[in-house]
Amino acid sequence: MKHLNFTIRLFAALIVWASLSQAQQTPQLGKSSAKDVIAAMTVEEKVNLVMGTGMNFPGLPSDLQGPAVGETDDRVPGAAGTTFGIPRLGIPAIVLADGPAGLRIQPYRNKDSTATYYCTAFPIATLLASSWDTDLVERVGRAVGNELKEYGVDILLAPALNIHRNPLGGRNFEYYSEDPLVSGRMAAAMVKGVQSQGVGTALKHFVANNHEWNRNTINVIASERALREIYLKGFEIAITEASPWTIMSSYNKVNGAYTSESVDLLTSILRDDWKFTGLVMTDWFGGRDAIAQMTAGNALLMPGTRNQQIALLAAIKDKTLSEAVLDRNIENILNVILKSPVFQNYKHSNKPDLKAHAQLAREAAAEGMVLLKNADGVLPLKSQIKLALFGNSSYDMVTGGTGSGDVNEAYSISLLQGLKGAGFVTNLSLAETYSTYISEEKAKQPPPRPLRLPPPIAERTVSSDQISRLAAEMELALITIGRNSGEFSDRKRENDFDLSAAEKKLIQDISDAFHSVNKKVVIVLNIGGVIETVSWRDQADAILLAWQPGQEAGNAIADVLSGKMNPSGKLATTFPLDLQDVPSSSNFPGTVLEGPDPNNRSPLAGARAAEVVYEDGIWVGYRYFNSKKMKTSYPFGYGLSYTNFDYTDLKLSCTEFNHKLTASITVTNRGKVAGKEVVQLYLSAPARHFSKPAEELRGFAKTKALQPGESQTLSFELTSYDLASFDAASSSWLAEAGTYTVKIGASSQDIRQMQTFEKAKEEKVSSVSKALLPESMIKEMTVKH
Repeated sequence: MKHLNFTIRLFAALIVWASLSQAQQTPQLGKSSAKDVIAAMTVEEKVNLVMGTGMNFPGLPSDLQGPAVGETDDRVPGAAGTTFGIPRLGIPAIVLADGPAGLRIQPYRNKDSTATYYCTAFPIATLLASSWDTDLVERVGRAVGNELKEYGVDILLAPALNIHRNPLGGRNFEYYSEDPLVSGRMAAAMVKGVQSQGVGTALKHFVANNHEWNRNTINVIASERALREIYLKGFEIAITEASPWTIMSSYNKVNGAYTSESVDLLTSILRDDWKFTGLVMTDWFGGRDAIAQMTAGNALLMPGTRNQQIALLAAIKDKTLSEAVLDRNIENILNVILKSPVFQNYKHSNKPDLKAHAQLAREAAAEGMVLLKNADGVLPLKSQIKLALFGNSSYDMVTGGTGSGDVNEAYSISLLQGLKGAGFVTNLSLAETYSTYISEEKAKQPPPRPLRLPPPIAERTVSSDQISRLAAEMELALITIGRNSGEFSDRKRENDFDLSAAEKKLIQDISDAFHSVNKKVVIVLNIGGVIETVSWRDQADAILLAWQPGQEAGNAIADVLSGKMNPSGKLATTFPLDLQDVPSSSNFPGTVLEGPDPNNRSPLAGARAAEVVYEDGIWVGYRYFNSKKMKTSYPFGYGLSYTNFDYTDLKLSCTEFNHKLTASITVTNRGKVAGKEVVQLYLSAPARHFSKPAEELRGFAKTKALQPGESQTLSFELTSYDLASFDAASSSWLAEAGTYTVKIGASSQDIRQMQTFEKAKEEKVSSVSKALLPESMIKEMTVKH
């Protein structure tokens, strides 16, 4: 019996030893090389790892369901998705979440009924860009990154930096600017801030996702030069300056190929030209061909579907997809996972400092607001002044756009609340009337659809008698005009870009009544994108562009109106006189091709095949208006202050350019209050080989808060790359010989100082891949060869 017991114990020990030995032999991520870990994977594990676990979406067809839906809700409810984990190899699942104006997750969790998980709604990207302050944007990024880390999220699906090609772009509020330098530097600052917290970013949407209309199918046809100089340039700047962990490919095609399936875009440009070493993921349900996506270098398919799983397994089996391609993509995924908080075993608290972040949101909002008009110094307002507050948005502010750019914040401050908090007196009866009207109109609306924009509430009608009584009783009229937009559709001209008839009548009636008794009218624009201003701006004494300022909206606006914060924002996008003045308006958003796309079954967009030709080429925004000497309502770079600044003593480090040049300028506050000034450097280049814009932004900086009489000298460095334009014929960046003019000013049309320098010889600054040829050129080359 003793021998039997000994034999049993020995056998059990051998089993345990064998199990431990096998575990020790199984490679573990972080302890073994990535290649050894990949070699230990089964084909099924490899296929799972290059896609997400799926997502729940109302009405989603069964074949588009994810392979393992439910993982996201178990980890961080409301996050956009998760990747597969392989515990036996030490590979955890990572969590990815929106968004461009702050983290978007659900505030409530089924497994925790006692806690709330609110996030900070920061100002929209267009407002942040209007601050022209990269240090400020980096601070916002750090706060957003902290919220990710403390809530258990590994990667932020932002920033977004597509170009404001047309004012009607539905997601322009998520994007920074019409100019790639501003877009690139702002995005780089955001990436640096977020990633400083040990979490990742996904730079998106790569590339030319400048419209929501038929976004899943539209073919963008653009010249190589327009792509390189305008639409790719911001991404290049952000990638080379900030090294984002991941890039998100866009939904659309570019010159015939879906971006997520484009070797030209994801390998030739991104990796060969720009030396990007991170991970590329799709936008949710983006692209059509999983095998083509893998081959192109789009390593992670999000949110992941059963169809993709089946297709990839079959492709590996029949050798139409090389397992080596899969291994290459998996290595990029593992390199990101290695850096993630979940892999680092970070114990998130679920308690970020929301109070401190709200204060930062308030500061950032005020810094990016743009004073468009201030006749006779009506602003800042005197303390305790009695205000008649008109407009739905005065009482129900639009803090940010909808869709993936939305945030579940704990609260938002209306303009009424902000003004009362700042000590201003408002009319209680008028406030009650507006509040009742807005509540009743919202009650009539259909149930909200996930991620979708609710129908706008018609501007409340105010009778002439009531306006006249308020003009007699109150000291100043303040009107707020609101706009919202979001995913899935672009804006319209009628009642959106243009004011509605009710809004125009409201402004006219209030202006007539208050001006008749020598009282002033101030208009606040609570908008996410450009609107028409020419038809009504003369009826206002002051106009403050507040954009969509985040959850501290009312407080931030009150800070500027009261003079607590001197407005220092400037436009990072042009306000045209008329929509038709914008060159892209002739074919925006594009044309529908014959019949629907039979392969488009995505739940996130319409199914019509479409295309758009970027006929405007490089002539986007101020590049077009300035070159054509066309008047605008408010030009790129424009913004007023409660003080004024002198620009003096422009100096160039040399008059003969030799690879590098430094320009310096002294800015002096000549007014009576402290303020900051955004200084912009534009460059005019010779145009011997191809046409050039009249000037292009090549540098910008914001002064510190200068006291009255105080000066600051700012310096800008120009390199050969700053002088260069893209030459499609040679696939290179060329800096032409000739005379260049440095123009430094307060806006693109307010140049204060200029000087010239010479470049003796033409210089090929760099050669790049021949990529993304327009379809017409591809056909022509095919015929010739």
